[in-house]
Amino acid sequence: MTIKDTPEAWEIRSTETPFVGNKTSVRTDEVVMPDGSVVGRDYQVHPGSVAVLALDGEDRVLLIKQYRHPVRQKLWEIPAGLLDVPGENPLHAAQRELYEEAHVKAEDWRVLTDVYTTPGGCDEAVRIFLARDLSEADGERFVVEDEEADMEHARVPVDELVRKVLAGELHNNCLVVGVLSLVAARAGDGLDALRPAEAPWPARPFES
Repeated sequence: MTIKDTPEAWEIRSTETPFVGNKTSVRTDEVVMPDGSVVGRDYQVHPGSVAVLALDGEDRVLLIKQYRHPVRQKLWEIPAGLLDVPGENPLHAAQRELYEEAHVKAEDWRVLTDVYTTPGGCDEAVRIFLARDLSEADGERFVVEDEEADMEHARVPVDELVRKVLAGELHNNCLVVGVLSLVAARAGDGLDALRPAEAPWPARPFES
């Protein structure tokens, strides 16, 4: 048995979109099950996202803290954002988010991991990048608004983040997955063995 996710698409008898929002929508599909029965499946349709685990020369991760209304909490997170343009190169989107949210640029980029955030109820796919060789970005700072206008910034050592994740003090999906993936990569073949930044991403195909 090969332990690897594989593409598959069950027959859809009908589909409708009862809600359309600014960035996402809700879809209802009538799906044929293996036993021939037909059941309804509701899920959020999402354009996809990128996130950046930016690691500085002192082994600290760049974090931001912002309000997340659905969970009624201010969460520490890594820089992240939506893939607003269909087919957009995720590396370019990640570099934009790092600049806009932290006014930082990086010289070394790798793919850290790819995840589906909540595949039972949403088709959101996220590519988490590792960014190293950090420096201050050129030019003026990006003007933020809405929740981002209240953001806090910090740089926290990797070891401290691991402890806080396992203690249940940090909850953001991309932060948790990114930090633990970083530690696992170091314990394995090393960070330089990670996939290149332009590695294919079947969940969200893009042009180079």
